Amino acid sequence: MQLTIDALTKRYAGGVQALTNVSIKLGPGVLGLLGPNGAGKSTLMRILATITQPTSGKILWGNGEVARSPDALRNVLGYLPQDFGVYPNLSALEFLEYLAAVKGIAAGAARKRIGELLELVNLTEVAKRPLGGYSGGMRQRVGIAQALLNDPQLLIVDEPTAGLDPEERVRFRNLLSELSGERIVILSTHIVSDVEAVATNIAILAHGRLLAHGLPESILASVTGQVWELVVPSADLPALKQKYPISSTAHRSDGVHVRIVSPMPPTLPGAREARMLEPSLEDAYLAVLGSQRNNAAAAGAPRSVGVVA
Repeated sequence: MQLTIDALTKRYAGGVQALTNVSIKLGPGVLGLLGPNGAGKSTLMRILATITQPTSGKILWGNGEVARSPDALRNVLGYLPQDFGVYPNLSALEFLEYLAAVKGIAAGAARKRIGELLELVNLTEVAKRPLGGYSGGMRQRVGIAQALLNDPQLLIVDEPTAGLDPEERVRFRNLLSELSGERIVILSTHIVSDVEAVATNIAILAHGRLLAHGLPESILASVTGQVWELVVPSADLPALKQKYPISSTAHRSDGVHVRIVSPMPPTLPGAREARMLEPSLEDAYLAVLGSQRNNAAAAGAPRSVGVVA
């Protein structure tokens, strides 16, 4: 089982460049696709879900090119888009039964599968309630259930934890981990902690370009020796933010403990010496984005025309 993304480029009318020459090879496991808003993540997800066509490049599922035989991928695909809509007058049970029929799942098998999924997403007790009365988090859980209806080999989820409370987010992370052993899962998000919890592979996208791709440990190793803690008075924090990329701050009795990503030890007049820290994925993410911005500024690259998802 292999998904190959080969030199994928997407250009919209008006000159908006959503993706530029993106190439990734994936096997079973969870790919955490990270990037800021407008990075091109949702565009990539829509192309992988066969909803949008690329301008150039190709996608291979196994040995077959998806553009030539999209049904080969569609038959084993589960997809939760970022903007997931429901029919408000249908119950969760009716909605899932309808989608199962659309997917061609036999009625008996569908009833059994829907019961399992409603239990999995913790909606069994409200399964007959109209979806119009569901909270945003409950609707998101229905979306997760519909993506799993056909027991997909490729599962694509775009910002899946939006609207979920902390307990539901943990439940969903655990679900992705359980599912990933026998299928390819692509988790697209801007929430670093979601990726850190479940990803077996990480890709970082910005301005439609793939900036980094690899195992979590290799991504972390790229910023080893570049993460520091500096303790400063609250009054000095604005000046520090002007000089360095800061991943977190914590106010304590001895001052503000500031976590900084920098290749050299950060300094500020009057502050104690910086202490080196073990990097987190968020540190690595900030370092990759910061490097891309610096390179673009040094090259005098023009700003992107328009914004894409």
